[in-house]
Amino acid sequence: MTAVDVSGVAAGVGRTALLVAHARALEARRPEPLAVDPYAEHFVRAAPGCADWPRDPSQVAPGDPVWERLAGYFALRTWVLDAHLLDAVRAGARQVVLLGAGLDSRAFRLPWPPGTTVWELDRPDVLTFKQRVVDGLPGAAPTAERRTVPVDLRGGWTTALLGSGLDPARPTAWLAEGLFLYLPAEIELRVATALDTLSAPGSTFAYEIKAAPEYAAVRADPMYTAARDRLGIDLLALFAPGPRPDTADALTTLGWATTTRTPFDHPTPRLSRREPHDPLSANRWITCRKSLPSEG
Repeated sequence: MTAVDVSGVAAGVGRTALLVAHARALEARRPEPLAVDPYAEHFVRAAPGCADWPRDPSQVAPGDPVWERLAGYFALRTWVLDAHLLDAVRAGARQVVLLGAGLDSRAFRLPWPPGTTVWELDRPDVLTFKQRVVDGLPGAAPTAERRTVPVDLRGGWTTALLGSGLDPARPTAWLAEGLFLYLPAEIELRVATALDTLSAPGSTFAYEIKAAPEYAAVRADPMYTAARDRLGIDLLALFAPGPRPDTADALTTLGWATTTRTPFDHPTPRLSRREPHDPLSANRWITCRKSLPSEG
């Protein structure tokens, strides 16, 4: 494989994308995996600072707060949001937009119907790193038409997306997996209202939020401290501070039907119970659908 530029990916929020990719790589090696991402391991191996991360679940100690519990959460999230997107395309959507696409390979690994286009929006350095890794893998090919849009979602992005061919007159399946955790409240709301203006009736949207800020005992949980001390990933420092907006309420006002679930509404062997002062207890997955005129 040719040399890969990792500037901006191996630090900060970019490093969390490597953490999530490695969680998917571990999940793919587990018996009866929730999701299989055959590209995830290649992204991690191409980046520095990950050589001592376990390559197989057999290397993970029982109860490990990062590689068992947090990785199990990411695997469950992948499975739930994969299903959301596939339900949307089964219902007729042929436009899929991944906001903050990170190092996921949904454009390559999911069974998209013919005629589906998948847009990946993220920072230029993340998309460049991802493309160079994929280009070095024999036989790697997207299962839909894939279009990358290098943007900073904290600024203007709708013009670039429209310029890349999105048709706002057709239903779109939108996904913001993990994105809103890192955006200031006013930008989260701005992104949500902007995508509403590009969404035809029948469009869907799924995103993740923290329903409440972490209090002291939660901030001291081993899931956070181990990620910081062992991996150099200080998730708490990366999360946007301050109160969060009620984005679901704003979307309801704009004509979207919203449903809120917690990770524990989807029990699996990887995430079967809440722990005392559990950092995952505040996580919420919101799924939305823009009503058709006949449903108004």
